[in-house]
Amino acid sequence: MAQLLSTCFYSNLSSGATSCSKPSTRCSALHPTSLTLRISQSPIKKLVSHRESSQRERPTRRSYNIIVAALPVSQEANTQPSNGSHLTPKESSKRKRVMIIGGDGYCGWATALHLSKMNYEVAIVDSLVRRLFDHQLGLGSLTPIASIHERIRCWKSLTGKDIELYIGDICDFEFLTETFKSFEPDTVVHFGEQRSAPYSMIDRSRAVFTQHNNVIGTLNVLFAIKEFREDCHLVKLGTMGEYGTPNIDIEEGYITITHNGRTDTLPYPKQGASFYHLSKVHDSNNIAFTCKAWGIRATDLNQGVVYGVRTDETEMHEALCNRLDYDAVFGTALNRFCVQAAVGHPLTVYGKGGQTRGYLDIRDTVQCVELAIANPAEPGEFRVFNQFTEQFSVNELAALVTKAGEKIGLDVSTLSVPNPRVEAEEHYYNAKHTKLVELGLKPHILSDSLLDSLLNFAVQYKDRVDRKQIMPSVSWKKTGAKPKTVAA
Repeated sequence: MAQLLSTCFYSNLSSGATSCSKPSTRCSALHPTSLTLRISQSPIKKLVSHRESSQRERPTRRSYNIIVAALPVSQEANTQPSNGSHLTPKESSKRKRVMIIGGDGYCGWATALHLSKMNYEVAIVDSLVRRLFDHQLGLGSLTPIASIHERIRCWKSLTGKDIELYIGDICDFEFLTETFKSFEPDTVVHFGEQRSAPYSMIDRSRAVFTQHNNVIGTLNVLFAIKEFREDCHLVKLGTMGEYGTPNIDIEEGYITITHNGRTDTLPYPKQGASFYHLSKVHDSNNIAFTCKAWGIRATDLNQGVVYGVRTDETEMHEALCNRLDYDAVFGTALNRFCVQAAVGHPLTVYGKGGQTRGYLDIRDTVQCVELAIANPAEPGEFRVFNQFTEQFSVNELAALVTKAGEKIGLDVSTLSVPNPRVEAEEHYYNAKHTKLVELGLKPHILSDSLLDSLLNFAVQYKDRVDRKQIMPSVSWKKTGAKPKTVAA
């Protein structure tokens, strides 16, 4: 078994409290490993430690990330008891191998557990840089989240199922090459991108990081598939934000146009509204091109805004609890509103509140990814699925949260704040989303009971909320060239 790569800088950042909904009980298989060292020149080092050489230093001086190699978690836990069943080597060899890039994140962690439960052989690839962002900006999840190592060991202890772990930066092609050769994926699920529009608009350095990390990382994945796993299916998380808000219906990836008497089916026009959204547009173009040029098979999941925190798998133990962001940089609309209601803060409606988007429950995110894996694209095919279940305006969400909050005794008010973004605040919006339903998606609709559950969850953890992080602090029009720190 090849060694797993683990960045020693992040080892101190990935730990956290493990309480989620029950008194603390620790999973088994939590024991140290032996370590060796290797060197990597990852672009993430620029975010981790930026140190300029003085004129007195030699011109050849260079800085490095030190990477730690440890035994795979699956080997560490082999001697530990579990209450799950073990597969025979013959059974294991038939399981589809799924590599989840960004598997420590909000959508990635829930997806990794779900696919493992559904008997896929799963590997998580992650640089853990999302945890670093919290430390840099003074942010934190509403929920206490365990380290990735403890999460995986707990899953092994509870289910008997292994999740392999590779910690490193996919912008480092040497690391990605070793990972591909070691795991040999049948499918790559790519969540591993900086996913916040506000983060990409803080300053020049964050804008550059977002586009470099997202575009170069995805290019590396495409080259790795071409060189090492040419039949591998890429399932890439895109965003509905690629489309913008056109005054016509939004199709699923392509539109048929008749112009001057001639007709063609073309990629749907893209109008990304931040450096983050534009990075996703560049990704889509690169993936489409490599499908045509190299015969790669790919599915682009243009996902709407995700809400919720619980899935069947994350509910199994406190150490498996998912993160929930409520701040103005990484928090999404409905999650933020529920947390604001729980602590008695007015719901922050940006501008006129007519901004309309597609939304989906996190349980539907994992369901959609599973459907895409089970029904792969053909070689050379670039599919686009619009991944959401319902459409809401910001005002509609605020009204729903207000009504649900009042039912459980919360005094919920709404506050219109100046819109920090550059966007239409009243517009037409009608996006198609039929392809995943045709594959068998059974959506979780935003019901009163679901809102009640999410609000009560927020109330449970309201003592962890930093109210200073609620109001928006990143302005699209004030994005500057000099590095900035979001006000704490």
